[in-house]
Amino acid sequence: MSAEAGKKEGSTRDRRGKGARARSAARLAAVQALYQMDLAGTPVDRVVSEFETYRFGAEGDDGTLEEADPVHFGTVVHGVVERQTEIDRLVNGVLAEGWPLTRIDATLRALFRAAAFELVAMREVPVRVVISEYLDVAHAFYDGDEPGFVNGVLDAIARKKGLVGTPGEAG
Repeated sequence: MSAEAGKKEGSTRDRRGKGARARSAARLAAVQALYQMDLAGTPVDRVVSEFETYRFGAEGDDGTLEEADPVHFGTVVHGVVERQTEIDRLVNGVLAEGWPLTRIDATLRALFRAAAFELVAMREVPVRVVISEYLDVAHAFYDGDEPGFVNGVLDAIARKKGLVGTPGEAG
């Protein structure tokens, strides 16, 4: 996974402030951390410490330093772990019958968990921002139809939780 999502010259991400870019990097890192925890069984405190010590601020593929917001990162990762049963139930409730979260690709599973946590627990972040940010993360991992799938699932979660009124209003 590359941190290249949204770094095209003149993109919205390039024009955003340092804090917004740091939160974007934190979201990407949170998905990576949740993926690592899911597949390797790494304990939450260990993975958070590892990311904060060794990965934040590391030089990216394009020679830039990507500094993630450690508070946002920690809030998302710890929040997903603390509320995983609730989050998984919410995500499963919008997935197609026969396709539970456990059957979904591990990267998408991590992304859905992080995004769902932000949607339900971090209400100060606008719904459209959460969906847009996690779409950027999906585009960083996938070139196919997965970002469209992510958009549909996150929009359905937002509607189910009453965060938006009509389909498409979230993002």
